[in-house]
Amino acid sequence: MADKDMQKYGADLVVDSLANHGVDYVFGLPGAKIDRVFEKLEHSDNPNVPKLIVTRHEQNAAFMAAGVGRITGKPGVVLTTSGPGASNLATGLVTAQAEGDPVLAISGQVQRKDLLRQTHQSMRNAALFEPITKYSAEVQDPDNISEIIANAYQAAASGKQGASFVSIPQDVTDSQISTKPIRPLTAPKLGPASPQDMTALARAIKDAELPVLLLGMRASSPEVTATIRDLLKVSELPVVETFQGAGIISHEQVKNFFGRVGLFHNQPGDVLLKQSDLVITIGYDPIEYEPRNWNADGDARIIVIDNEPAEIDHNFQPETELIGDIGQTLEIIDPLLRGYHVAPGAKHFLDHLQNELQTRDVPPVSTRPDLVHPLAIIRELQAQVDDTMTVAVDVGSFYIWMARHFRSYQPRHLLFSNGMQTLGVALPWAIAATLVRPGTKAVSVSGDGGFLFSGQELETAVRLHSNLVHIIWNDGHYDMVKFQEEKKYGASAGVDFGPVDFVKYAESFGARGLRVKQAADLHDVLTKAFNTDGPVVVDIPVDYSDNLKLAADLLPDQF
Repeated sequence: MADKDMQKYGADLVVDSLANHGVDYVFGLPGAKIDRVFEKLEHSDNPNVPKLIVTRHEQNAAFMAAGVGRITGKPGVVLTTSGPGASNLATGLVTAQAEGDPVLAISGQVQRKDLLRQTHQSMRNAALFEPITKYSAEVQDPDNISEIIANAYQAAASGKQGASFVSIPQDVTDSQISTKPIRPLTAPKLGPASPQDMTALARAIKDAELPVLLLGMRASSPEVTATIRDLLKVSELPVVETFQGAGIISHEQVKNFFGRVGLFHNQPGDVLLKQSDLVITIGYDPIEYEPRNWNADGDARIIVIDNEPAEIDHNFQPETELIGDIGQTLEIIDPLLRGYHVAPGAKHFLDHLQNELQTRDVPPVSTRPDLVHPLAIIRELQAQVDDTMTVAVDVGSFYIWMARHFRSYQPRHLLFSNGMQTLGVALPWAIAATLVRPGTKAVSVSGDGGFLFSGQELETAVRLHSNLVHIIWNDGHYDMVKFQEEKKYGASAGVDFGPVDFVKYAESFGARGLRVKQAADLHDVLTKAFNTDGPVVVDIPVDYSDNLKLAADLLPDQF
C-alpha cells in the first residue's frame, strides 16, 4: 500500500514542475482530458503547489495569466482541457505574444492512440498555437513532461517575453513516471553593452541639440525603471513613454516627461520625436507604436538600448544598438551624463510642450448635465487613484482618452492592450492585480460593449473577494468603431446594441453596483466605490460628443 501511495503520475510531474518554477497561481477550467492535473493541484502534498483559480472562460483565464506575467515579469500559467478548452485560449495567447506578456499555457489532449483519428475533441493542438506563440509542443512521453514545461517556461520568460503552449495527452498525465521534475533554475544574467558604444552614446547625446529617450515595454521592469530614474536625477534628458512604458517616470521627474505616444498623432510626444535630432529607444518594441508613425520620413537618427537586437524596417534603422542588460548599461552611462542639460535653444520649445501637456487635461464646461465628459471622468479618477493601485484599461473610445490624459507614476500600474487592442482584458487583468499586489485596490475601465466580453468573471472576483472597482463608460454603442466610421463615411453601421442594467448585473453576482445619474454625482459615487471593500461596478453615462475632434488626431492607418 505504501508503494502505491508513493507512485507518481504525469499529472504529479506537471504540478511539481510548476512548483519548482515558483508559480503562485494557475488559472483555468477543468475537463476530462486534464482532470488529473486539477486533482493534483487541489490535493497535492507539495507545500509549494500553486493556488488554483477556476475561471468562467478559458480566454479570461489566459488574460489573468497574462496580467500576472505583465505585472511580475514571471510567466503566468493557464490550464485548460482539450478541444474548445484549448482553442478558447487563442485570443488570450495571441494578445500576450504580441504585447510581450509572459504566459505558459497547458492544455489537455486526447489519448495518443486517438491523435490521428476523428474522435471527440481531437485536434492538432501544437500546430494550432505554433504561429501565435514563442514555443508550442506536445508531450509524447510521460517522462519528458518536466523538461518540456521547463523549456516552455524559459521561452516565455526570455528575450521579448510572450506566450508558450504545451499540449499533454490524457494518457500521458495518467501514466506512471520514473523521472523527477526539473529542479529550480536560475535565469541567465546578461552583462552590459559594449563600453565603447556607451561612451559613444554619451558623446552623441552631448553633441545633439535635442536628444529624447523613447521608453518602451522592456524598460518598465523595476530594475530598469530604477536606473532610468537615477539617470534623470543627474541629467535633463526629455522622455516620451509608449503606452506600455507608462509609469516609468516618477512624480519628481515630470519636468522630463513629454507624454505618451501610440495610436494617435500630433501629441506633444510626437512633436518632440519629430523635432529631435537623436532618439534613444530603451526597451522599445515596434508593435507599441510603429516607427512609420513617428518616423514617417525614415530619417530620424536612432540609437537602441535593449536586451535583444531590434526589428529593422525602412522607418527604423538604428545607427548603433547597445545590446545587453538594460539596467547595467544605464548604470554605466549614468556618470557619463552627470550634469547634462539640453541645448539652450531647445528649452523654449520644451517649455511650450510642457504647457500643452498641462492645459489639454482640463475638462470643458459641460452642456449635458445628464452625461459626463471623458476629461471629467479622468480628472475624478486621477483624484481617487493612488500610486499603489493598478489601473487596467480595456479597448474603446475611453482607451484613447485614458492613454492620452491619465497620469501614472509607477511602472506596470497602468495597463493597456496596445498590440492586439483586445476587448475584455481589463477585468481579468484587475483580478490578477489584486492577487499579485495583495492589500491594494485595482481599477478596471471598459465600455458598455467590451465589458460583457469578460463580465462573467465578476463571479470570480466575488469568490476571490477581489478588491477592485470596475468603471463602465456607457454610451450604448461600440463607440470606438462608431466615431471612426462617421469620420470615414459620414455615418456608422453595426455599432448599436440594447441596454443592460449594469447595477442589477453586478448585484446578481454578489458585487456592489453603483450608477452615476447626473454629472454632478460623479465625485460622490466614485468616492463611495473606492471606499467599498470587494468588487464594485460603476456605470457612468459618458458624453462622447468630442470624439470627432479626437479622430482628427488619430493616425490614418488606424481607420
